[in-house]
Amino acid sequence: MTNTSPVRTTALISDADQAQRRILRVLVASQVLSGAGLAAGVTVGALLAQRMLGSTSLAGLPSALFTAGSALAAVAVGRISQARGRRPGLAAGYLTGAIGSAGVITAAIVDNPVLLFIALFVYGAGTATNLQARYAGADLAAPGHRARAVSTVLVATTLGGVAGPNLAAPTGTFAEHLGIPNLAGPFILSGAAYALAAVVLSLYLRPDPLLTARTLAETEEADPATAPATTDTATTDGHGSVVLGALVMVLTQLVMVAIMTMTPVHMHDHGHGTAASGLVIAIHIGAMYLPSPLTGWLVDRYGRMKIAAASGLTLLASGILAALAPGDSIALLALALALLGIGWNFGLVSGTAIITDTVPLATRARTQGLVDVSIAIAGATGGMASGIMVAATSYPALALTGGILSLALLPAVAVTAYRR
Repeated sequence: MTNTSPVRTTALISDADQAQRRILRVLVASQVLSGAGLAAGVTVGALLAQRMLGSTSLAGLPSALFTAGSALAAVAVGRISQARGRRPGLAAGYLTGAIGSAGVITAAIVDNPVLLFIALFVYGAGTATNLQARYAGADLAAPGHRARAVSTVLVATTLGGVAGPNLAAPTGTFAEHLGIPNLAGPFILSGAAYALAAVVLSLYLRPDPLLTARTLAETEEADPATAPATTDTATTDGHGSVVLGALVMVLTQLVMVAIMTMTPVHMHDHGHGTAASGLVIAIHIGAMYLPSPLTGWLVDRYGRMKIAAASGLTLLASGILAALAPGDSIALLALALALLGIGWNFGLVSGTAIITDTVPLATRARTQGLVDVSIAIAGATGGMASGIMVAATSYPALALTGGILSLALLPAVAVTAYRR
């Protein structure tokens, strides 16, 4: 094999640095849009199903369906990204989410629950793609800055994520002017947002971060002495780290989705309107993404394990507060949902960093897609079980159970840290 010259390698490093900055800018723009699409559907999905079915016990079904759909989409996006790069994978995922949004609107117009469920399943592709985008931010990042790169992509979701739920009432009014049921209005926003995100990525995510990282890896193989640091796969400690990274994200997703899904229904049952539940979900979504820069710094500075453990403790606090908060207290429910979002953020950033550190470039996108399938299945389980549990017991029982379940992260982190 012919060695790459130092001049060529230096040029590649410089190009990679410039490419990383451009990639992060494009990902930020697409995440702002996709965040609005994601949050809009979360806000009214359960309420729309409750109205069409007339049953609270199935109100968690929409969340279960679009998270189940996101499981299939995670596999597809991962495989497309592995074969062709991040750009076509992410763009295809967002476009599919836009199609699902259009299907939800159609189902609401014709009042067809079966079509609603199918459309919500397809809509889940947007959720999966929104999460998969964080991996693209880390492809070209130096090992010591991967968590911060992931957090940069995540925090961009905040603007759209906070705006989306607060636009539930205005978009509902707009939908009524068009002859569309009020609760379908936010899906007009989500469809447009996902479609625009797909366009932004298709046009501007160049060079492709994953393909560029592979080129740099080939350069490292050809001339290890002058290889750029961005190709280092960091600390690989085997199967245990992959399992831990997946477990952290799976548990935080399950607990977060279960409590979040039933909060609007719980508030509605206590006399709160769409605007109030939209505000609480907006605070929750903001807490999911807004702390990302700080979380990324904490993960890079103090280690993945400590922040993963902090995730479990924060989720426990959230569950206890949600269980104890009076149903008519918007402030306490908002605080509980904020802690729920922060705990999820700790888990997602630390878990993503663990996975990215461990998995080599040759199989990275495919493995990341499979991990996100597990996350989506956990979300689907949480969404479905939440409605059934609230119908059988109560919302406080659901919240407390979720908080206690999150404590399983602590022994898992301790065992993995001991083995290292």
